Amino acid sequence: MERVWEAFGLTEEEYKTIVKKLGREPNEVELGVLGALWSEHCSYKSTKKYLKLFPTEAPWVVQGPGENAGVVAVDDKVWVAFKVESHNHPSFIEPFHGAATGVGGIIRDVLSMGARPVALADSLRFGEFDYERTKTLVKGVVSGISFYGNCVGVPTVCGETFFESSYKTNPLVNAFCLGIMPAGRIYRARATREGQLLFLIGSSTGRDGIHGAVMASGEFGEDAEKKRPSVQIGDPYYGKKLIEAIMEIVEEDLIVGMQDLGAAGLAGASSEIASKSGMGVELYLERVPLREKDMTPYEILLSESQERMLLVLEEENLPRVEEIARRWHLEYGVVGKTTPDRAFRAFYKGKKVVDLPVSLIVDEAPVYERPAKEPEYIKRVREFNQDELPQADIVSALYKLLESPNVCSKDWVYTQYDYQVGTNTVLTPGHDSAVLRLKWVVRPEVRTEKGIAISAEGNGRMVFLNPYEGGKFVVAEVCRNLACSGARPLAITDCLNFGNPERPGVMWQFIKTVEGMAEACRELGVPVVSGNVSLYNETVERNEVRNIFPTPIVVGVGVLESVDVYTPSKPEGECELFLIGDTDREMRLDGSEFLKVVHGLVRGDVPAVDLGKEKKLIELLVEMSKRKLSLCAHDVSTGGLLIALLEMVFGTELGLELEIYSSQRADAFLFSENPTRVVVGVEGERAEELKELVESENLGWIYLGKTSEERKLRLTYNGEELLNEDIEKLERVWKESLPKLLGSTF
Repeated sequence: MERVWEAFGLTEEEYKTIVKKLGREPNEVELGVLGALWSEHCSYKSTKKYLKLFPTEAPWVVQGPGENAGVVAVDDKVWVAFKVESHNHPSFIEPFHGAATGVGGIIRDVLSMGARPVALADSLRFGEFDYERTKTLVKGVVSGISFYGNCVGVPTVCGETFFESSYKTNPLVNAFCLGIMPAGRIYRARATREGQLLFLIGSSTGRDGIHGAVMASGEFGEDAEKKRPSVQIGDPYYGKKLIEAIMEIVEEDLIVGMQDLGAAGLAGASSEIASKSGMGVELYLERVPLREKDMTPYEILLSESQERMLLVLEEENLPRVEEIARRWHLEYGVVGKTTPDRAFRAFYKGKKVVDLPVSLIVDEAPVYERPAKEPEYIKRVREFNQDELPQADIVSALYKLLESPNVCSKDWVYTQYDYQVGTNTVLTPGHDSAVLRLKWVVRPEVRTEKGIAISAEGNGRMVFLNPYEGGKFVVAEVCRNLACSGARPLAITDCLNFGNPERPGVMWQFIKTVEGMAEACRELGVPVVSGNVSLYNETVERNEVRNIFPTPIVVGVGVLESVDVYTPSKPEGECELFLIGDTDREMRLDGSEFLKVVHGLVRGDVPAVDLGKEKKLIELLVEMSKRKLSLCAHDVSTGGLLIALLEMVFGTELGLELEIYSSQRADAFLFSENPTRVVVGVEGERAEELKELVESENLGWIYLGKTSEERKLRLTYNGEELLNEDIEKLERVWKESLPKLLGSTF
């Protein structure tokens, strides 16, 4: 038998199941629809079972997983919608357009909830600079994000960028968007009765992106470049017009539901609406506005051309919606209607080309329980004893860390983004969280005195060492970042980036990571309201298999009671510095950037998060911000304590006078990445108030020293001077490292 199913990303068993359920052989167009909607990218067939472990409910959650974006209530006036998604595979094949369309797609996810997109964030992973394409990938991806976000007029307010060899042919490009909406108004991908019209609006349809969902659900090999036609091409100017048209349509309440056209194009959007509505749909493909000649029904249905939305509306509202589309110079057309019989039918010039049960397309996609087994490498990396490490030279180690692309300044990245457009960005990139005011005076008009904080994290190296503890580690860090700014964590959205789930070791990583993340979310009271799974981030070259580090990207959203009362990560003047939190335990170097950069090792176990202490620290930081006790606060993370202290004074006119006493070895104390620790700065006369408050929560504090007007880093450790360095020199190394690695002065 000809293996017809392979071209559509189906297995032989899946194909046989389809034939059995249909009672006939599907035609090519039907196979295309089923291949796309049954792909891992669309159906989550390997992971659906485990995603149910996440807590998804809270009094402030309006919409949890299952729609295009999650929605939470900020107060009785304003709701926010947000989500993060991946565009990994397309960004390796075509970095600029792959990243740009990732931004466009996540904007439309938020838009489809009826929210105005007001902020973007990104989380990026690349290979190290010994790989010949790293520079090209970094420059292309950052340019693509910058191009789309800047042109569409939505600020990119925060993010993170890391480099690790496991990502060299599988870069991760995860894009986040947040939108605001008036409380009480939400749209979902639903129709409310049979006979309602399906109205396609936005850009015209071309051949770009066909097979995109299938391509995103497979591993890469040596033929990756040949998949370039599967990458969509975005147009942010069309995207901006689409946003304004949709906002106008929403303001006039002209529709009952909507869905953006992303993976699987029109087939995906219309079948999802049908499934969620408990109805069927009929599509008339000749009515779809096209930009290329002689497109086939298969191409029209499965094109992933960008900047398109599918609206559900009553016929009486059609003239007004068409008028709005014309005024914004958008393509449009009535391409179908809802039907009562739960069937998905598509016609082309009077000929039926698809006739499938909606349930078969959406609800009956297979769910797999893949074999899972702890991989062999776990035992190897756990064979680590930091006491056997030679004591590092602190000065040399510090300079090596500042030069590391994972520690050095990311100014080169975020200065290419317009992070102030819209004038709502209060705390800009370079702090633990971005802080935004929630006001919009043009459709929809919303305003509140509260503020929103956003932070993104995803330490794949820690998750690689211990997926369960690493999952807890990532969730705790993003919540801690929000609290550093004074925000109470509300909810998270996640993008779970893993390798090939058909490999038992990868599946074990996934399960353990989700279990750890779920435990942290429950203990910290932070629900997961939306997300995405990206699998098959694997490359097979010359019989060598390389999976990425298991990398759950978590974006947290928190609320500030007043947008004017927040805590920056940098001091504005002289203050006393304290390390607070879980400070009494042994400082471990396991999984740290210090261990990798100075000793060339990725080893050890993840320093476990004490979630009880983490919760207390988060509450403490929020309370300190409300009292205006903390002048600045900065999480201790990549690079450790000494790097955190320097990051606080880089970009200021201040220096550091540090006087530390500890029974622990100096390199471990200064460069450990132990969780649940924050450096805070306070006025000298309020130091006792800080100590009493910390102790009342049964947390620890360590006096570190103070900022000074002299631009020097002076550090004594147990009375011995370890550092006496010029801050300007240190900052220059930190700031110039990434541009040098990229061979760029921008």
